[in-house]
Amino acid sequence: MDAAELLRPDAEVPDAERARRERMRETTAGITAFTTDKDVRVAAFSLDGVLYAVPLDEPEARARPLPAPSGVVDPRMSPDAEHVAFVANGSLYSVRRDGSSPATLLAESEEDVTWGLADFVAAEELDRVRGLWWLSDSRSVLAERVDESGVAVRWIADPARPDRAPVPHRYPAAGTTNPEARLFRVALDGTREEVPWDRDAFPYLATVHPDERGGAVIGVLSRDQARMAILELSSGGETGPIADRTTRPWLTMYPGVPSRDGAGRLLEIVADMDANVVRLVADGVPISPDHLNVTGVVHGGSDGIVVTAQADPRDQGVFRLGPDGGLTAVADSPGVHSAAAGAGGMVIASTSPDRPGSRYQAVLRSGPADVLSLAESPHVTPRVAFHRVTGRDLSCAVLLPTGHEPGTGRLPVVMAPYGGPHHARVVHAAGPFASDQWLADQGFAVIVVDGAGTPGRGPGFEFEISDDLAGRVLADQVDALHALADLYPDFDLDRVGITGWSFGGYLAALAVLDRPDVFRVAVAGAPVTDWALYDTAYTERYLGLPDEDPEAYRAASLLERAAALTRPLLIIHGLADDNVLVANSLRLSSALLAAGRPHSVLPLSGVTHMTPQEVVAENLLRLEVGFLAEHLTP
Repeated sequence: MDAAELLRPDAEVPDAERARRERMRETTAGITAFTTDKDVRVAAFSLDGVLYAVPLDEPEARARPLPAPSGVVDPRMSPDAEHVAFVANGSLYSVRRDGSSPATLLAESEEDVTWGLADFVAAEELDRVRGLWWLSDSRSVLAERVDESGVAVRWIADPARPDRAPVPHRYPAAGTTNPEARLFRVALDGTREEVPWDRDAFPYLATVHPDERGGAVIGVLSRDQARMAILELSSGGETGPIADRTTRPWLTMYPGVPSRDGAGRLLEIVADMDANVVRLVADGVPISPDHLNVTGVVHGGSDGIVVTAQADPRDQGVFRLGPDGGLTAVADSPGVHSAAAGAGGMVIASTSPDRPGSRYQAVLRSGPADVLSLAESPHVTPRVAFHRVTGRDLSCAVLLPTGHEPGTGRLPVVMAPYGGPHHARVVHAAGPFASDQWLADQGFAVIVVDGAGTPGRGPGFEFEISDDLAGRVLADQVDALHALADLYPDFDLDRVGITGWSFGGYLAALAVLDRPDVFRVAVAGAPVTDWALYDTAYTERYLGLPDEDPEAYRAASLLERAAALTRPLLIIHGLADDNVLVANSLRLSSALLAAGRPHSVLPLSGVTHMTPQEVVAENLLRLEVGFLAEHLTP
């Protein structure tokens, strides 16, 4: 289905849809998501707030709009393909798939209260982007009710448009009140019943996974994220606890768990600290091998459990654990493989280090079949050299200017890390390095390093950043740089710069503040500069509550370091950023000015945390290159 055939020139994306895409880091437009019934016969999607359904078993079928209010977000097709549940303007609705009757209002929004949408904390930090799930009986849904009335308001303004009023944004900063998340079972006739739990002890609604028996497994987290209560909703509507787990310093959320498999076993992914591996367990018994760090459960059927897992932090494979305990690799060549699966088969998406883009393959009972991708290819060809360096075996990627021959000239170096928890940049895939190759082609050696806290190395490596988001993280970048310089004599260590965005922006600014002996210039994009300004779940997971551990916040703050700046620093921030608020960059700039430290600030009007606008993103890269080149000239 081509979205261009359905787009209306005057249509606007609903605010809730924009927020959903921001949380999911989606930068595309058009049909960005869809949902199907259990047998994949019908798909539903929204486009610019209009709800559509299209039969998938009719090659010539066209999508047609369904009767629904404007502003539709995240529609969900029922397992039996008879109804679509969706959210519009914060209210929960259902409509028959054939469009034979108007949409039914199931739960109406109120001021600061929404139904069927994930709360900010869950979507941004717990990897739960959905607030609406069908139960397998197709007669009722589970819907999250979010009350933000107790959350402090932050105002998002666009100074370039003084005619427009600032927009209120409920933002739960570290140590402050979170949104109130509750869960209800809502029938198609609008009757509803709350799923109860101790919300004081477990304020975070972390996971919801419906099962094939008409119920669901639900995970709720404590404020410090070290304890999870696992609940089970039965098909009859009763709720009860089935497990209570504690992992310190925190529990990491993984896709697909906790849940039931086809045999009724409780599946969890847990940190085995003794073996330093992340394991899949069934009813408390480890069932994944020692050499794999499991990253998610794709499907738990009666014929086995499909998981994603890593034997190397740069790769991710798809594996099947059979009922007899045997392990079968479905896709494990060098690269990053992910999958969606059901009883009838699976679709595998694969990236590789030798070509940009993703390849898709359907693995069905009738055999495998390639799925055509019409995605554009980048105009640069990434040439990535992968290394593991230092006694800590740090994963690194090096990109040199296209055509550069070793020994033909000294190269200034630009480090381009993310470097923070929960995200690895050094993966065996060419596509993520396209912009790094473009940067290298401007005359730099570009280095990407995954240091302390990044995933894929076992829980011990991830937990190293507990109570310290600065020291070990920066030390790994410096140590890797020097180790790589031994492999690449062309690196000019007298001309080293660093650039990054989000946590990478924090790390870039930290680098020139703490190690000006190594880094001559930095570009810090959308940096967190004072962790007390960032959101609850992320910050408190690593640093605790500000009132209980103020020293950890002080030690991680860039504001406390402002007087130490002696190197050129360019700070870039979108004024419409609702994730890392622009107050972070403005307060750092104020602190630097108060200390008499020259610096540069580039505000981006109307730009959010992702800078999805193509023209802005392109010209921003050129400005960064100009700043780096100016200060890394021999």
